[in-house]
Amino acid sequence: MAIGKLYSSYDEQFQAEIEYRFYDESPQNWWGELTLTEYQRLKGGDGFIIESVDGRRGRCSLKKKVNKAVQGFLPLYCYHFRGTGPLK
Repeated sequence: MAIGKLYSSYDEQFQAEIEYRFYDESPQNWWGELTLTEYQRLKGGDGFIIESVDGRRGRCSLKKKVNKAVQGFLPLYCYHFRGTGPLK
């Protein structure tokens, strides 16, 4: 998995560092999975910008997939992301 960043699309405020994987990167529709690298709760839905390791950015929506919890540790949340339009 690659390391990237997640921002709020409303004010472009940094939200979290992420590990992500694209499963489809077509020019107009792209999607994949991401995991937050540190414990943090994010509301799913629209309103995020994902920045890839090579600096490309695109607006996306998140949907919480699973909680990777290990007993005694804070959970790391995993999300599906889906974006439309080109990654620039």
